Amino acid sequence: MDLSTLDQATEPAPGLVVFRLAPDHKPNQPQRWRISHKVSGLAIADSMQRENALKGAALLAKVTDWTQDADTVKAAIDRADLFAKLSFVWCTEPDAYPLGSAADASRNGTYTDVDIETAAAEAKASGFNALEVLVAMSETVPWCGLDTEDFNEAHNRIAELAGAN
Repeated sequence: MDLSTLDQATEPAPGLVVFRLAPDHKPNQPQRWRISHKVSGLAIADSMQRENALKGAALLAKVTDWTQDADTVKAAIDRADLFAKLSFVWCTEPDAYPLGSAADASRNGTYTDVDIETAAAEAKASGFNALEVLVAMSETVPWCGLDTEDFNEAHNRIAELAGAN
């Protein structure tokens, strides 16, 4: 697996790669972060946030030696047990829980200043307070895919521009 071709790719543990899915890869999939087996390139799990994908990789590193070939790894793990454990760090099976076929969540977890200004204008028009802004953000693209610090920063900017307190 050539990490240089993957967006924000990192190898957090030997044999495991975490990267952001390309925008044109299943755009209706809100889980934009993937954990893959470096040796085979096979997908192991997906997560909505990068920080949770990294937690998932740390958990997976304790399960088996991921530097081995795919068949050896598959023989060493219990799939149901693996995903039960991964669910505690908000990781899912690859390509699970897509949105409707026409939905586009490819930008989930990334935003621009225009997104901030648009969200602030909508919050202001709705008369939202800071808590209502937070709730609305937690359930919509691109905000629900942000890591904690990025989410907090975006929330503060939106709330300030909207005059929400």
